Amino acid sequence: MPRPDRLEFCDPMAADDDAYSMTTPLTPRSPGTTVLTHPALQRRSALRERRPHAVRRHTGRVATRFAVLLAGDIVAIFLARAVATWLAAETAFGAASLTATPLIMGGTRFLSLGVITIAAVFAAGGHSRHRALNQPIRLFGAAAGAVLLNYAGGIARGYLSDLILPIVATTAVVWLSLLLVRQISEWFLRHVWPAQRGAGAAILIGPPIAARRFEQAVAAPGGDYRVAGYVATDRPESDDFLGSVDDLPALIAEHDVEAVVVCADLPLTRISAVIEECLLAGCQILYPARAVRVYGVRPTLVWHHDQPFFELGSPVLKARALISKRIVDVFVSAILLVIFAPVLAIIAVAVALDSPGSPLFLQERAGLGGRRFRMIKFRTMREGADVEKQQLAHLNQTGDSRYFKIRDDPRTTRLGRMLRRWSLDELPQLVNVLIGEMSLVGPRPFFEADFQEYEDHHFRRLDAKPGITGLWQVSGRSEMLDFEDIIYLDRQYIEQWSFWLDVSILFRTIPAVLRRTGAF
Repeated sequence: MPRPDRLEFCDPMAADDDAYSMTTPLTPRSPGTTVLTHPALQRRSALRERRPHAVRRHTGRVATRFAVLLAGDIVAIFLARAVATWLAAETAFGAASLTATPLIMGGTRFLSLGVITIAAVFAAGGHSRHRALNQPIRLFGAAAGAVLLNYAGGIARGYLSDLILPIVATTAVVWLSLLLVRQISEWFLRHVWPAQRGAGAAILIGPPIAARRFEQAVAAPGGDYRVAGYVATDRPESDDFLGSVDDLPALIAEHDVEAVVVCADLPLTRISAVIEECLLAGCQILYPARAVRVYGVRPTLVWHHDQPFFELGSPVLKARALISKRIVDVFVSAILLVIFAPVLAIIAVAVALDSPGSPLFLQERAGLGGRRFRMIKFRTMREGADVEKQQLAHLNQTGDSRYFKIRDDPRTTRLGRMLRRWSLDELPQLVNVLIGEMSLVGPRPFFEADFQEYEDHHFRRLDAKPGITGLWQVSGRSEMLDFEDIIYLDRQYIEQWSFWLDVSILFRTIPAVLRRTGAF
């Protein structure tokens, strides 16, 4: 059946890890069901709906920039070859220093020099607009490193004194060629293609006069943003402003804003409120005036048209993060499903033989942006466990209906206890990861029925796809009985995300499972 746009909830006591069997039909909610209309959840849903468009737009611009710069680097390598050939034929210096270099000799040595040079430029950040600072030095380092690697064999054999002049000459020709073509490529990106096409909307907080130089930097041709308008710090006194800072949530939604640039000096409490609102809306915050310390948010120094900004935002909301996570999720989950296929089959048969009922069950959980999806697990409780839950509410060790956990739950089957202790009941969720409903690492999905008791900051955990493992799981799992601690870890993951954080959590998951700490 089609998934509804709005989340609805029933009695929160009617949901548990094994509350729904595989045969439970996912029928529409009854007329008496309450529809959840919490403002924070509505913002998460709106963010989820507009995120794919923003990702496609951003990815298109990044891909275009990379393709143009890569093509320019290839042209620069051939230009360097042409210049070296001319110098060797027409000048005494060129004849003495360039005749035996890879640029003129051609063949595999020339191809090797070209490939290594392009790889070195990429490694030095030469294809990233956000790393435009000291670009000539970056290109020189890439050229010098590539040439030295090409001559590494001769240097290792003790011919360094004879190779100094060819190394210097080759480096100079390659570097100057890269620098010249790079200037042409950047001009092409700024003024020809894609220019302002596909740029996301940005609004600037502050008067137009004071924000002019920041506008020129943020909305420079070829940049990521276009200015949608200005926002006044107080009540606007002219038509030059879209509204005031108090209207920020409505303005972000109305203009589909992707970045908010704070060009005016604001009190720390006010800027903290602005940052919190932008994070809730999935916007990036650029703050050029001064460094800001905001708890839980990691600032990054970025450059827009040679103007430095502190960028504040959730890394996991960025297009590059979403794409890289999805690639890793598909690749790893597919491999693991193939490897564990025999184990999955054996467990399914064992569950069916251990107790009556289907070996699998599907549970409705809330995923990215609050979207409902059906999570797959091995059944670890006996049939009818959902009916018994209300009778066992007094045994809930957390004392919080949003987080229902009972040690030695009487509803758990003999095999189910073992599966839970070793987290084997979670393995079918690799299917959820493969089809894009979950991620390998992320906040743990909770029941939508709990949302009626959520506060605004609790909904931040819906900014990322739920994961099979996460900071909570590697920090004690069910031993952590405070719901706010779980929320804190989920927010920390979203706001401090990096590729290496995911790698760290995945590697920490293995000993956490083997120790079986908090698994019940």
